[in-house]
Amino acid sequence: MLMSQPLTYYDEMKNKGYSRRDFVKFATMMAAFMGLERSAVGQIAKSMASKPRIPVIWLHFQECTCCSESFIRSSHPIVADILLDQISLDYTETLMAASGFQAEEAMQHTMNKYKGEYILCVEGSVPVEADGVYCMIGGKTSMQILEEAAAGAKAVIAWGSCACNGCVQAAKPNPTAATPIHKLVKGKPIIKVPGCPPIGEVMAGVIVHLVTFDRIPQLDALGRPKAFYSKRVHDTCYRRPFFDAGLYVESFDDENAKKGYCLYKVGCKGPVTYNACGVTKWNGGTSFPIQSGHGCIGCSEENYWDNGRLYERASAFAGFGIEATADVVGGIALAATGAGVLGHAVMTNIRKKDNIHMLEDEGKKEEKELDH
Repeated sequence: MLMSQPLTYYDEMKNKGYSRRDFVKFATMMAAFMGLERSAVGQIAKSMASKPRIPVIWLHFQECTCCSESFIRSSHPIVADILLDQISLDYTETLMAASGFQAEEAMQHTMNKYKGEYILCVEGSVPVEADGVYCMIGGKTSMQILEEAAAGAKAVIAWGSCACNGCVQAAKPNPTAATPIHKLVKGKPIIKVPGCPPIGEVMAGVIVHLVTFDRIPQLDALGRPKAFYSKRVHDTCYRRPFFDAGLYVESFDDENAKKGYCLYKVGCKGPVTYNACGVTKWNGGTSFPIQSGHGCIGCSEENYWDNGRLYERASAFAGFGIEATADVVGGIALAATGAGVLGHAVMTNIRKKDNIHMLEDEGKKEEKELDH
């Protein structure tokens, strides 16, 4: 009797009605989002056409499910139809059809059959106060479930700020002692994908990287994928020139807001927040908070709930000295602009004078040659 081969991602796509063209477009989109070279498109396509799907256990603890919501609303339908649908058939409380004992059996089956091979995805923080009774599923605390599931996992992905840094549950006074995943799981590769929620394409990119290269993506010092968290929102913001020129929105209903000036003075945390919002954007690349007229709240940074009021500007900001404020930066920017204009004028006149002297010398030289 012939044993049926496990289906690959491409097989699943064909079964869902997607064409080879759709498949290649998806591979191209993922390579672009991950910041890979053009040659990586072929690698992604080959891997997803030849490798069986990765078994995944997707846990939910103290959170609002916004990470899953973001993932299934990715701009490419293959993300929802194939990546999430197929990889999460093993276990995910939010989307799986099974419940109760059937759901628990599905998780146990995956942990036993694919020990050392499955990926553990976690949404939400884990409460450790009062022996973890604040979050229990099937008679077990979230801590017990996490320890059991992490033991046989190949790698762990912490989805969203709740799992990466505790988010609002860990805000002062943190009554449940909400704790991020990396502080509880040891001895396993952990990928942090912060944000409230993370961008769907960023989440898809992490999964595709694992499928394609069979290893976790390159991470920064905080454990975040460099492809998506290596730049500040400020660095890729289209309003950055207004910041550099010292032009700020003073209130959301003023004339400067209508002109699209920098939102730093009304609380934008873009200068201290690392994320891909300004590049990847949301809703199929339509927009991101700053483009919609609202400042970045820094949701992908640790302790952002306790880092001051959302609509209060930061008193200091990296890159301009610890005590530099927007007013000082604006003044420096304007002074630098003025100095730049003056400098440009001076250098232009110097160059013109040099050219005139050069032409005069050439003229005198030609006159001498004619005389002789």
